[in-house]
Amino acid sequence: MQDVAHVPHTHDPHIEGHFESSATVRDIVIGLSDGLTVPFALAAGLSGAVSSSHLVVLAGLAEIAAGSIAMGLGGYLAARGDAEHYVSERRREEREIIERTRDEEEEIYEIFEQYSVDRASATPVLNALKRNPPAWVDFMMRFELGLEEPARNRAHRSALTIASSYIAGGLIPLLPYMLVHENFTALKLSVVITLLALAIFGALKGKLVGTGWLRSALQTITIGGVAAAAAYSLARLLNSHPN
Repeated sequence: MQDVAHVPHTHDPHIEGHFESSATVRDIVIGLSDGLTVPFALAAGLSGAVSSSHLVVLAGLAEIAAGSIAMGLGGYLAARGDAEHYVSERRREEREIIERTRDEEEEIYEIFEQYSVDRASATPVLNALKRNPPAWVDFMMRFELGLEEPARNRAHRSALTIASSYIAGGLIPLLPYMLVHENFTALKLSVVITLLALAIFGALKGKLVGTGWLRSALQTITIGGVAAAAAYSLARLLNSHPN
């Protein structure tokens, strides 16, 4: 009898490579992208109209303060709106599984039909959900309406994250003006530093969301560069005409 060597079977665990963009990451992206672009364009525009880097810094800091408050408030209101919408839709679903049970059952079958699951196979799942009304509502919220329950204090965290990210991004283009008194030299340094920051930010964002780091980096550089160039050119053009 021939011996067959036993080769142990090794099973490598399957690791999901998908990136689930959290709400916090989205808030950071929103704050940083606007924080890097808007103050950069403002500083470049002012550099084309005034010769004092001190004025650029003052105007830039004022814009960062106003922009961070506006962006943070916008994030707060958006998150509050999402939370209120979720609560309203959940209450409606809780009423419907009681008042319109047959319609809700048909909706369950329709959801499973989208995944090629026939009624006979879906019936045991439906019966299990009917025995657990909160789970039934959770199922309908996710698979019928596509809604996830927002985290508690989401609105406050969103406002703080967006505002702080905006401030962090906005200080980068202003840093050269704080350190260098000669306005044109500060502008050149600001362009180099900010475009580099935009490239790094774009590359990281592209790598996280899976759209490609190079493509994302080029997009952020292009948007920031065009905005700054347009603001600078417009300021130079308007400043060249006598009053």
